Amino acid sequence: MVPMTLQEIAEAVGGALHDAPDPDALVDRPGVIDSRMVEPGALFIALPGEHTDGHRFAEAAVAAGAVAVLAARPVGVPAIVVPDVQDAMGALARAVLERLNAPTVIGLTGSAGKTSTKDLLAQVLQTMDTTVATPLSFNGEIGLPLTVFRADESTRLLVLEMGSRGAGHIKYLTGIVPPKVGLVLNVGTAHMGEFGGGKESIAAAKGELVEALPADGLAVLNADDPYVMSMAPRTLAPVLTFGRQVGDVRAIDVALDAAGRPSFTLTHQGEQARVTLGLHGAHHVANAAAAAAVAIGLGASVRQAAEALSGAQQLTPGRMDVTERPDGVTVINDAFNANPDSMAVALAALAAMAASGRRAVAVLGEMRELGEESNAHHAELGRVVARAGVTDLIVVGGAEAALVCASAVEGGVTATLVPDRDAALDLLLTCLRAGDVVLIKGSHSVGLEDTAMRLAKPDAVDITL
Repeated sequence: MVPMTLQEIAEAVGGALHDAPDPDALVDRPGVIDSRMVEPGALFIALPGEHTDGHRFAEAAVAAGAVAVLAARPVGVPAIVVPDVQDAMGALARAVLERLNAPTVIGLTGSAGKTSTKDLLAQVLQTMDTTVATPLSFNGEIGLPLTVFRADESTRLLVLEMGSRGAGHIKYLTGIVPPKVGLVLNVGTAHMGEFGGGKESIAAAKGELVEALPADGLAVLNADDPYVMSMAPRTLAPVLTFGRQVGDVRAIDVALDAAGRPSFTLTHQGEQARVTLGLHGAHHVANAAAAAAVAIGLGASVRQAAEALSGAQQLTPGRMDVTERPDGVTVINDAFNANPDSMAVALAALAAMAASGRRAVAVLGEMRELGEESNAHHAELGRVVARAGVTDLIVVGGAEAALVCASAVEGGVTATLVPDRDAALDLLLTCLRAGDVVLIKGSHSVGLEDTAMRLAKPDAVDITL
């Protein structure tokens, strides 16, 4: 983080110092919201959480080395007290950005693939210059400032994943940190219930990113998605497109190996280079093409982008994270979240990885936040499971999970409905055989990450195959 005194931070966020004998005390480590992550020189940000209040940990944070606490009330240790801590985080992020050495800010959004693409893009851009990117999926009002706090004077490229739950959210984020480059991946069905409409509403909200770009910026749009391409007239910036069928930057001649890892030829303006990804699933081709387009738009050659993509790794857990167990079972942990689009591509990846005669097994949780069409989406998911060639299906949840189960059975799948993640694991351990490929995926609130991690570590469970 750019060094700032407590007095400078207080002025930037419109706060008042309390119990702070030295206004010139220097904060030179990133602000954090978890007291366990405090480093000496950090600012501890006391946010209310789902189960507790960050103000309770103020003393412990200062004892661990925090210079002060950003808080909504005095906490008995050095603090900057503000009316609203989250708003103050945004104000501090703007102040930090102004003190940086004018990094190029790249914002990216989309209904699916944001985090995987962000991870790919960060690894490509790192070959070009010093890069800071959103960690994990910290893509909202809290995560974006936390990412900015990690930047310093050496940062030249700042990659910010931007999530949206409805109109105005991305506009708010771009107001905190104005982007120079905006990447829109796709418009799908994720969180459709929160947007209050169909894909048009989602496209309107996602397009707030390109509306925020300056005339000398760059909009990078998915040429294969008509909803994304409808955003082109909404930006003052030049437009660079990517895709598999059409686009300025294209991924052609796609092939999958036996583990479902794609390779393709990256092309742009007559230049081309082969990319061999280490990630699993054909859907990563579009993600990689998007990352390449941003890098090329910022001056990378096709070959440079291709080499960086070929060396890229999976950075964020819970997204097509593949574990080969000693007993021959392959576990695909894609359990961080789920929507109809991401379910379909994950099942396609499962089918590709089981194509050599291995048994395809799926453990699927309900998909949340789909609005009025939720029942229809869950029934269709069962049919997608059947078309993917899944042989055994375990569905976790209630009434909507039952719809998945019923339509899958109609398609010839052996399917079982269970109430929770523990029951899913218990049943799974009775039916697995050596050589099986198991996909585990569901909305975050279903909690299947725990199931996937326990299954991926057979020494942590009592299992006999």
